[in-house]
Amino acid sequence: MSFLRYKTIIEEGDLVIAHLSRENMTPLIVDSQKTYNNKFGTFRHKDMIGKEYGTKMPSHNGRGFMYLLHPTPELWTHVVPHRTQILYVADISYIITYIDLKPGSLVLESGTGSGSFSHSLVRSIAPNGHLYTFEFHEERAKAVKKDFGEHGLSDLITVECRDVCKDGFGIKDIVHAVFLDLPAPWEAIPAAKETFKQNRIGKICCFSPCIEQVQRTCASLNENGFVEIKMYECLMREHDVKTIPVYTVADAVNKIKVQQEKKRKRKDQNEQDDDNSSKSKQDPPNLYVTKTPNEAKGHTSYLTFATFLPVLDDD
Repeated sequence: MSFLRYKTIIEEGDLVIAHLSRENMTPLIVDSQKTYNNKFGTFRHKDMIGKEYGTKMPSHNGRGFMYLLHPTPELWTHVVPHRTQILYVADISYIITYIDLKPGSLVLESGTGSGSFSHSLVRSIAPNGHLYTFEFHEERAKAVKKDFGEHGLSDLITVECRDVCKDGFGIKDIVHAVFLDLPAPWEAIPAAKETFKQNRIGKICCFSPCIEQVQRTCASLNENGFVEIKMYECLMREHDVKTIPVYTVADAVNKIKVQQEKKRKRKDQNEQDDDNSSKSKQDPPNLYVTKTPNEAKGHTSYLTFATFLPVLDDD
């Protein structure tokens, strides 16, 4: 099956994302001979075949349910086997937007890792773009290449096992954008500069967890003629939405009067007064408000961006 084309009906051999909750999802390859067990009970794969993606499927014993979701790059990021540290949606969305990817773009990625970001890159440049991705670890390169094949992305991705810091990328004057997720990206920047289309503006992004890496990366970008060098940090903050009553001046005055009246009345009359006041009282209108936490979760890494300027012809 393909991540790039949505299908409606689940078939034998398809990839299904079993969604129990936002924090609990599992990838399943549908096999009519297998069953999937979780805290809600048993789910038979053969019962998934023929159902529509998005179906709410109860367990065999009726103790719970799960949703059968169609795979997307966002969902794959949540369930991908972590062969390395991966990028998450906040960083992914920001990078793709900032380096100006669109259908038809040619992109270079170094540090394929688990392939989380690669899936989002390919969707952004499909149907006629191409991703050149490099991974120095041979076993990881083989594993991620297998994933791309199973997910119908092989035609848009070239995977190569290569130490780009020592051997370069082996391509020149091709790509529109470069993404480097390396321990020492500054070592690969001179070679990355050669991969850009030399007659147009390009964008580069380096993903680094430590500020010392950012400093050395910025120095290398500057030395190699890149401009508009900037560093960003993406932080996630949840918004807690709730309602609060909105009181008018008249409501506030009446509330004070009721409190003063209660103080003057005897104790045995308080309950009757409360009943009478509650009958005549109308609930004030509600206003939706949001509250953010005082502290934001720490970043995954720093994002260093720069712009490649085209080579001008002196003639």
